[in-house]
Amino acid sequence: QVQLVESGGGLVQAGGSLRLSCAASGGLFIINTMGWYRQAPGKQRELVASIIRGGSTNYADSVKGRFTISRDNAKNTVYLQMNSLKPEDTAVYYCNANLFVIITKRDLEVWGQGTLVTVSS
Repeated sequence: QVQLVESGGGLVQAGGSLRLSCAASGGLFIINTMGWYRQAPGKQRELVASIIRGGSTNYADSVKGRFTISRDNAKNTVYLQMNSLKPEDTAVYYCNANLFVIITKRDLEVWGQGTLVTVSS
């Protein structure tokens, strides 16, 4: 069964940096789009950044210039480098992947369990 395992969350002061990682495992698949979403208390989950297999990226306006998404296709891993963090970046960050499962020949969307990022002022 395909699963996403995230790491890298934690507590950081405003202006600091964190790097999130998310690795996919559990079968034979081809990952198309990978992305990071976040959900702050009392708010809806929102897209932070996404990256397609070819490398093109998309960012929320609120993180442009501060966050960088990248991926290693050989390792089925996506990263989110977060710089100049602000208190309003505090949220649970979720990894997301849209992939094609080779054995079943079906598309599948998978979510990670979430990792908490807390930015103190």
